[in-house]
Amino acid sequence: MALRNDQGIVLRGYPFGEADRVVVLLSPNRGKLRTVAKGVRKTKSRFGGRLEPFTHVDLVLYEGRNLDTITQASVLAGYPRLRGDLDAVLVASTMVEAADAVAQEDEPAHRLFLLLQRGLRSLEAGIRGPDLVTAYLLKLVAAIGLAPALDHCASCGRARDLIRFSLAAGGAVCDECRSDGAAKLRDGLTPYLARLALADFDDLPATDDALSGEAMGVTRRFVEYHIDRQLFSLAVLNG
Repeated sequence: MALRNDQGIVLRGYPFGEADRVVVLLSPNRGKLRTVAKGVRKTKSRFGGRLEPFTHVDLVLYEGRNLDTITQASVLAGYPRLRGDLDAVLVASTMVEAADAVAQEDEPAHRLFLLLQRGLRSLEAGIRGPDLVTAYLLKLVAAIGLAPALDHCASCGRARDLIRFSLAAGGAVCDECRSDGAAKLRDGLTPYLARLALADFDDLPATDDALSGEAMGVTRRFVEYHIDRQLFSLAVLNG
């Protein structure tokens, strides 16, 4: 048993015992990290609001057999502007839920951590809209090796006639490789998705209202299919 330092972004928490809370974080060094905050549910908890979702914290942890205990927590980034905007909170909830779904425990997660950090910083800077969500999700699946094929056919590899999309095949497919489950895409949607997948959050391409909503829908279905999990926050966002 020993003390150690770590940092992470709070993904979620849930009650543990009468006054404690399990706090789940995304750590760049340890991946998904489950910890216990003693007495955090008491009115006069020493942690205050420092362990709320989206908060980037620096931690001192006491290593335990099953769960590490948080002994100190200091805020590195609290994102106050984000928290005052309901739309931003819904997007941030989608970001942390998706990260939570794919992160593994006791495995370094530097790319996932930096991606989530960039997403939250973009929301704090005032960037909004469905294209931010789509870009984040496309980068998320790329970070875990599941990026959809968008500039070539997922089946034959040729870069032509990419007007259909197959979840099972792993992305856009040409007309010759289409299967029964391959949906026909609106003209221009595949290159639109490809631009979002590569763009920085603070330099997203100009929003195309005719494509933006469909781009997020296709991306959502692709991500949920390949991680085998529904993103409930995204369902609320779309609703």
